[in-house]
Amino acid sequence: MSKHKEDWLALGAPHVWRPYCQMKTAPAPLAVARTEGVRIVLEDGRELIDGIASWWTSCHGYNHPHIREAVRRQLDIAPHVMFGGLAHEPAYRLAARLAALLPGDLDHVFFAESGSVSVEIAMKMALQYWINRGVSGRTRFVSFLGGYHGDTLATMSVCDPEEGMHALFAGVTPDQHVVPLPRDEATEDALDALLARSGGEIAAMLVEPSIQGAGGMIFHDFEVLRRLRRLADRHDVLLIFDEIFTGFGRTGAMFVSQASGVVPDIITLSKALTGGTLPLSAAVASKRVFEAFWSDDPGAALMHGPTYMGNPLACAAAGASLDLFETTDWAGAVARIERGLAEGLAPCRSLPGVVDVRCRGAVGVVAFDRNVEAGPLAARFAEAGVFVRPMGKVVYLTPAFVIDDDDLARLTGAVRSVLSAQQQVQVRRDRP
Repeated sequence: MSKHKEDWLALGAPHVWRPYCQMKTAPAPLAVARTEGVRIVLEDGRELIDGIASWWTSCHGYNHPHIREAVRRQLDIAPHVMFGGLAHEPAYRLAARLAALLPGDLDHVFFAESGSVSVEIAMKMALQYWINRGVSGRTRFVSFLGGYHGDTLATMSVCDPEEGMHALFAGVTPDQHVVPLPRDEATEDALDALLARSGGEIAAMLVEPSIQGAGGMIFHDFEVLRRLRRLADRHDVLLIFDEIFTGFGRTGAMFVSQASGVVPDIITLSKALTGGTLPLSAAVASKRVFEAFWSDDPGAALMHGPTYMGNPLACAAAGASLDLFETTDWAGAVARIERGLAEGLAPCRSLPGVVDVRCRGAVGVVAFDRNVEAGPLAARFAEAGVFVRPMGKVVYLTPAFVIDDDDLARLTGAVRSVLSAQQQVQVRRDRP
């Protein structure tokens, strides 16, 4: 490592506040020199196969030439221009393409920069939908145990309250109804009763369809979504799908809302929207929701506008990412990855403390009966040549769709070997 490269990390370390870690005790982060394909190249020369695609974003792999070229062309034209009172081609073309891809009449696209903000916008849309219709008191939301929707103030309120990241803020965030998913008749009846009892105060229900991501990679089937749609219609509340994680092919379909045949009133998108290149998100509303804001009254407008919303560079990247979805066999790749994950992770079922091994699309999960030691495990994964970041009770893989079979086998092999070694250490510790 050259002195110049040493300097940037040493220079910045006292000043950078890192995410999701105790700054006093956390080990130093891995210094990245560059990325390519499914690999992270470190400053010390090591190459790590990225097992989680940079928090599920780089679905086409890093530095994809088609996306890179689209961003470069846009950079020469206009890297940014405000969206208030102005329009530009990348955002308008992207909005039209998203509307064409999404099911039903999800046709009205509101852009932002981050997933959390798109959920905040969706919640704000739902609240003002009722206000604009002259209905008062609809100020609360129903969300679900195991769910995660972001770290901003309103989104924390609809996350699972037992989820450790947000427990400190109990009493500060608004009080919402966080209940079990309607997986069977009993839980459907309980939710039905809640909506019958409290529907007059509920603006919307909010769910991560098919897979609840950061709350523990918890799977559920399409019948859960059909139950939610029936109950939303029965009790006249809006239904919001948070497809920030599941959207853009991660589960094997472009969108869960498309595959399930269940169309929400609002959908939120981010993560892989730009292929992991630039920050961008969207809250997309149905005709029903949008028409509540269509008025001669200026006060009925949605008064929201992130400074960098509809950023031309990000929209150009997203457009190029959609090109790749149109021109590559990504669905075949995801099916191949699902088979590889299922085969490669299956032996983990026999490890002490493992309660489940599950795979869906390009998502593979090893679930434990207790929280795992995320920091030490991540270090051991890096020593094994892979980047894997455990969370809570799960070790999971969400690789890029372009990963080949050899690298996928190396990923699953590293999970098997590291977890097996870790369990052997734990067994020795537990002996009297």
